[in-house]
Amino acid sequence: MKKSKKKIKKIIKKASKKKSETIIELKNVWKIYQMGDSEVAASSGLNLAVKNGEFIAIQGPSGSGKSTAVNMIGCLDVPTKGEIFLDGYNISSLEESDLAQIRGKKIGFIFQKFNLIPTLTALENVMLPMTFQGMAEEERRQRAQELLELVELGERSDHKPSELSGGQQQRVAIARSLANDPEVLLADEPTGNLDSKTGKKVMDFLKKLTTEQNKTVVMVTHDDHLARYANRIAILKDGKIEKQIRR
Repeated sequence: MKKSKKKIKKIIKKASKKKSETIIELKNVWKIYQMGDSEVAASSGLNLAVKNGEFIAIQGPSGSGKSTAVNMIGCLDVPTKGEIFLDGYNISSLEESDLAQIRGKKIGFIFQKFNLIPTLTALENVMLPMTFQGMAEEERRQRAQELLELVELGERSDHKPSELSGGQQQRVAIARSLANDPEVLLADEPTGNLDSKTGKKVMDFLKKLTTEQNKTVVMVTHDDHLARYANRIAILKDGKIEKQIRR
């Protein structure tokens, strides 16, 4: 148990890294689900390496294994077989409680449906992930306000989601994803509920996070136009990468 706790602390500890280093690596990853008497492989020998500070888009038809791949990258699921490395540490067989700690510090999530809590203000929504990490209230409030300023919503901090436009809600969601200063952002169709003009603003900001703050962005999208924002596009078919396009 002590050895496990020490390993988790090493994984979540911030370290200075060069942009060229690999932050996430999936090696021959399989995810097999039991469906009645049959087995279905959502991932079948998936190999993928993501560099620090890279913006990668994952594409593929329905049932290609995109969601499964992202769930494993985001420490939301573990492989049936194969290995997943985060910052060089094998996280494939960790317990859910350990994965939850890693998610809280290393990974930020941006969803298509925003997933903001309707009864909380923008500021309180951004503060929430920091609450789970035990940060003092004054520090949480100050950081949340700074993040809202970063996404150009500082003056809307006391507004609830229903008082914000779709684009503003997504920018609050981005601010929330940055609350614990994660190294990796996972974006699942981040502009799916936005008009094209607002979607462009969101995508420009995500791109800026990689170029100016060295954040690593892994985005799932069906939109070829959005995929062009990425440095690399990985196209999945039948649970593994069919081809990759570098930009």
